[in-house]
Amino acid sequence: MNLKKLLTGAAIFALSATILAGCGGGDKAAAPDKAADKGKIVVGLDDNFPPMGFKNEKNEIVGFDVDLAKEAAKRLGREVEFKAIDWSSKEAELKSGRVQILWNGLDITDKRKENMLFSNPYMDNRQIIFVKKGNTAVTDEKSLAGKTIGTQSAGTAEEYIDATPFYKNDVKEVKKYPDYVAAFMDLENGRLDAVIGDEIVGRYYMSKHPEELEALDVVVGPTSEFGIAFAKDNTTLRDEVQKVLDEMQKDGTTAKISNDWFTKDITK
Repeated sequence: MNLKKLLTGAAIFALSATILAGCGGGDKAAAPDKAADKGKIVVGLDDNFPPMGFKNEKNEIVGFDVDLAKEAAKRLGREVEFKAIDWSSKEAELKSGRVQILWNGLDITDKRKENMLFSNPYMDNRQIIFVKKGNTAVTDEKSLAGKTIGTQSAGTAEEYIDATPFYKNDVKEVKKYPDYVAAFMDLENGRLDAVIGDEIVGRYYMSKHPEELEALDVVVGPTSEFGIAFAKDNTTLRDEVQKVLDEMQKDGTTAKISNDWFTKDITK
């Protein structure tokens, strides 16, 4: 993705790539009250998921979602802390109250709705195919038969792959990585034939490796929507954040932040 705030150096990408944060609460009734006060809001995220949330060369957590969350917290008059979490344990982090919000390119799914409360969707997210530049053997999803592919663990693409018999019966091997950067590095080095993953993350990575990779405009699985997640019983904080997010969309702030990162407004 063509972003205004590009980081320099391939080394940074060795530290970057995946998705979010949870709303306090947990099982006790007192948790929503705590989340509703004017104290600090703890946002949980995968700090290796550019451009949504990641560490820059100064070891600072930055990103598109980080900027949105900072602006929302400012309008709520609260301090915000960004806490890196194990993304595969994001629901547990949210339920326990160790984080109050998951805000890091998190897909809204029916399964996740069973355990989390979501904001309205603010961005579409497609899963597409990435290949090493010059690879003409992969042209669409069916052409992945007999190939070795990669994706990120605990992500939307993995959920689709695991639920689709084609990947078990026809694809040679599906390798799962802790983040997309590791998968893309293996793709560059010839250890994978293709990567299936988030278009936003992939295009961002490609902007730093324009001679190495290319994206196929082929949607794999259903298009998802990004949302902000909260503890299931924390409607107070969800409603407060939704209110300021709506204000940010109406006054053009969200569009401006999107333009800063993507050179255009790609939000809903």
